[in-house]
Amino acid sequence: MAIPMADPMQPRLFAINRAWKNTYDTFTLELISKNGSNGMAFLPGQFNMLYAFGAGEVPISISGDPRDPQRLIHTIRAVGTVTRRMRALKAGEVLGVRGPFGSHWPVQEAEGHDVVVVAGGIGLAPLRPVMYHLQAYRGKYGKVVLLYGARSPEEILYRRELEKWRASLDMEIQVTVDRATSKWHGHVGVVTKLIPKAPFDPGQTVAMVCGPEIMMRFTVNALVNAGVEKQSIYVSMERNMQCGIGLCGHCQYGPEFICKDGPVFPYPRIERLFTLREI
Repeated sequence: MAIPMADPMQPRLFAINRAWKNTYDTFTLELISKNGSNGMAFLPGQFNMLYAFGAGEVPISISGDPRDPQRLIHTIRAVGTVTRRMRALKAGEVLGVRGPFGSHWPVQEAEGHDVVVVAGGIGLAPLRPVMYHLQAYRGKYGKVVLLYGARSPEEILYRRELEKWRASLDMEIQVTVDRATSKWHGHVGVVTKLIPKAPFDPGQTVAMVCGPEIMMRFTVNALVNAGVEKQSIYVSMERNMQCGIGLCGHCQYGPEFICKDGPVFPYPRIERLFTLREI
């Protein structure tokens, strides 16, 4: 069920309550409403359009806990003018927020099934609300598996939460890196190598995947090879979104508009486009 909103083109003002660095190029902003409202309700997988005054607007997935709409959390990679401007903001400064927009991860449909979450790099941020939901309603799901790949140990997101989830003993958490350091004693290699050994029943599994598109293509293939049905695999296609409501056409993906038809898609819906370049 979609979250209702007011005028989708009218930003709401949110103040930065806290800001902190995650990695050398990634940071997190915790926002609170400036007008005393009840924050912003959202569903796992949805995104907001964040507006930095004097710089511009960018789409950013919501990475907080859906049960806590008072605190709006976004983890952001500083890769352009707008996001670099956001990285320089301090507590008390203001952003414009439009949203929430888009489709969401099928957390309710997955009840009664094993759930496999596969994330690459900052792709863990759009999936973190799923992990919060699974943890909060753990008894409604079978086995829960998180497979996460980062380029290096220094680029692992949410390290403390990963350790907390692993310590809970009711979820399987596996982390791998492409390039190890002398202090790293975990898995080394691409995240797809973790799939064959992961403890889940492929015939009863719902998989949710987010990361670089090449990583998602290989992950989908590995999940299918492991026996997961294509219709039980969901991917998040977060790219080229500029308006959030399907007007500008920048995010058109074949017949789909990622901002309003996605960003979360059942894999069969976009399968014929998924392996094509330049789309």
